[in-house]
Amino acid sequence: MTAQADIGLIGLAVMGQNLVLNMDDHGYTVVVYNRTVSKVDEFINGSAKGRKVIGAHSLEELVRALKKPRRVMLLVKAGQAVDDFIEQLIPLLEPGDIIIDGGNSNFQDTIRRTAYVESKGLLYIGTGISGGEEGARYGPSIMPGGSPAAWPHVKPIFQSIAAKVDDGTPCCDWVGENGAGHFVKMVHNGIEYGDMQLIGEAYHLMKEGLGMSADEMHQVFAEWNRGKLDSYLIQITRDILAFKDVDGQPLVDKILDAAGQKGTGKWTVISALDTGVPLTLIAEAVFARCLSALKEERVRASQVLRGPFGRYDDNREAFVTDIREALYASKIISYTQGYMLMRAAAAEYNWNLNYGGIALMWRGGCIIRSVFLGKIKEAFDRNPQLSNLLLDEYFKEAVESAQPSWRRVVARAVEMGIPVPAMSSALAFYDGYRRAWLPANLLQAQRDYFGAHTYERVDRPRGEFFHTDWTGHGGTVTAGTYNV
Repeated sequence: MTAQADIGLIGLAVMGQNLVLNMDDHGYTVVVYNRTVSKVDEFINGSAKGRKVIGAHSLEELVRALKKPRRVMLLVKAGQAVDDFIEQLIPLLEPGDIIIDGGNSNFQDTIRRTAYVESKGLLYIGTGISGGEEGARYGPSIMPGGSPAAWPHVKPIFQSIAAKVDDGTPCCDWVGENGAGHFVKMVHNGIEYGDMQLIGEAYHLMKEGLGMSADEMHQVFAEWNRGKLDSYLIQITRDILAFKDVDGQPLVDKILDAAGQKGTGKWTVISALDTGVPLTLIAEAVFARCLSALKEERVRASQVLRGPFGRYDDNREAFVTDIREALYASKIISYTQGYMLMRAAAAEYNWNLNYGGIALMWRGGCIIRSVFLGKIKEAFDRNPQLSNLLLDEYFKEAVESAQPSWRRVVARAVEMGIPVPAMSSALAFYDGYRRAWLPANLLQAQRDYFGAHTYERVDRPRGEFFHTDWTGHGGTVTAGTYNV
């Protein structure tokens, strides 16, 4: 087979096939391979029929079809499958060739793989791709990181197939070294968990707190999607609420209330714990899915545990407005925490992340795309060194404006017995972040009392640690000071 393909792609599930067709639309010749080889022929004779897509029945055949430097993209299940293909490809490639992982890999794996592949004289890219099937086909958000020397060789392809914002800027740019691309995609997915949970809580408040029908809620979300909450997730919620089953009833009411998850939200929370970032809203969103999965247990508990099942009996329209404002304020907190996590990881892994650029990459193609992201881009344009989104004038004023509604919603939700873990944790974070004093002094005294862990004093410089013999017989030996 002569070298004529611009890029090779391994893995012909839905995302892989749609990316190949997207690349073909933009004039790139793609050679494809799948471990179940019959899928190659099915694709070539099916969706790709009449296109310039080349089918390969072995990795050797795929590599022979590629122009140099060879670019081989993996769209296979994260984990061992990626490592297996890397091992199979390395002997077939030459120095300067590029292996690209486009799956949902853990960023720590990508850090390890980048170093390993580079040690073999090759280049490596770990790239996040968001947008689902439709995004892959017509323009996803693409977040590449890895070997910087590889970027010029894949940039034209990636930026041509990526989604574009209104001025034509592609939702794809270089993120940073080794695992940076997959880390940013992981945070994207964590924020996605948060956004979906917040929307679910708004839906719960309207459905049970206000007794609204699916059609009525459809109208509310349609209105919200024309304002500051304009986003892909609000849009699809609008459409879901209007969708009818074969019997004419809302399909959403017939779907079991037990949520699944693939793990990227959990990875985000684990990373926050590792770096000491208070990612409270996304953590609550992950735990809310875990709680929902206990369906049978919850049904049994509902028969024995008591609590309020109230309805909001005042002005319904005013409360819907309050829910909108609470959702917007909580959304600001979710992104604030996500950006705090990216900043902490950048410091730990020596990544030079472009925070405004990341918001721009998320403006189109991806699941969390929204008008809101333009405000984040503007915030970092105003101050590239912005340490926290809440300190930007727009977001500070937006939260202050929404605060009365936000507090009313959380308070009434508690009174009605409707769980709003994401909204309430967001408010608790805000109240904690805006306070110069928190009761951690008592906590430190407790730690020193039972474990001699020491404490700092307000009347002495930071960095000086003290121990008190609280009982008179504890001695002077301390446990030292350290943070996990």
